[in-house]
Amino acid sequence: MTAAIKSKEVRLVSRPTGMPTLANFALAETEIATPSDGQVLVRNLFLSVDPYMRGRMNDRRSYVPPFELGKALTGGAVGEVVESRSDAFKPGDVVLNNYGWREYFTAPAKELLPASRDIQPLSIYLGTLGMTGLTAWVGLKLAEVKAGDVVFVSGAAGAVGNVAGQLAKIYGCRVIGSAGSPEKVKLLKEKCGFDEAFNYKSGPSVDLLNEAASDGIDVYFDNVGGDSLFAALAALRVHGRIVACGMISSYNNESPEPGPSNLSNIVSKRLTMKGLIVSDWFSRRPEFMQEVSGYVKAGKLHHEETVVKGIENAADAFLGLFSGRNSGKMVVELT
Repeated sequence: MTAAIKSKEVRLVSRPTGMPTLANFALAETEIATPSDGQVLVRNLFLSVDPYMRGRMNDRRSYVPPFELGKALTGGAVGEVVESRSDAFKPGDVVLNNYGWREYFTAPAKELLPASRDIQPLSIYLGTLGMTGLTAWVGLKLAEVKAGDVVFVSGAAGAVGNVAGQLAKIYGCRVIGSAGSPEKVKLLKEKCGFDEAFNYKSGPSVDLLNEAASDGIDVYFDNVGGDSLFAALAALRVHGRIVACGMISSYNNESPEPGPSNLSNIVSKRLTMKGLIVSDWFSRRPEFMQEVSGYVKAGKLHHEETVVKGIENAADAFLGLFSGRNSGKMVVELT
């Protein structure tokens, strides 16, 4: 029987207005109870920080309930079983969970998913083989991508975007990505196999996309919204498809942002635009894991991540998502 454990956790102590700051968070210590029948004690190894968490910091429900003030935040994590009172897991097993933003936790075994140590690093289960990878895979299915399509991905150096672009290449598409620095553009072309990429900060996105895809695009994978959506609406061919995965450019706006002035192109070009919430697709996770883990093992899919060490830096890592400090998936390694 393991003695009660002291664990650090990150709590939301005030609701942000506009861009969050470190003052909205606090690091606290709590005591973790030993597991009872059917429960498992887990030490987290890696935590996920994701843009969608910004919406949960507001005091209103969207597709997920808001975080509670004064309590630890939650999010994806990969951990190691310390003690088990369930036949489902034994000490040393790797598990996926939604008890992120904390070092240790006790939870019912039924809330955990097993993971294998055969694929490394284990943080890949939060990125390429995690929720963000599943999001990319689902988005391409919603867009019904096929060989020969020209696909534009905004926020392409981010956690979802780089996987979406790489999968589109595997499926036989020509892929164009936008990112926020020359270094990220280089990453997309040299490591992720994008055919073209541009730095959206170097000029109007509509001109940069037109230069990269002078004959137009068939699919737009939208992670950004704003100017990128305007550019895509201009470049999409007749019967083009848009997958609205995220709109990070507006997450911290204090008032709603008007839609693109060329939104009427949806009508004139007979476009299809579909929204995406990955939790609707959790039942397809086994299919996703079988397919995409195969690409990883075969060396066809590059896993890109930015690792920040220490739970005391988790809030700062989250804030870094909105200033582009990450390439690929942003994770926090607990040391």
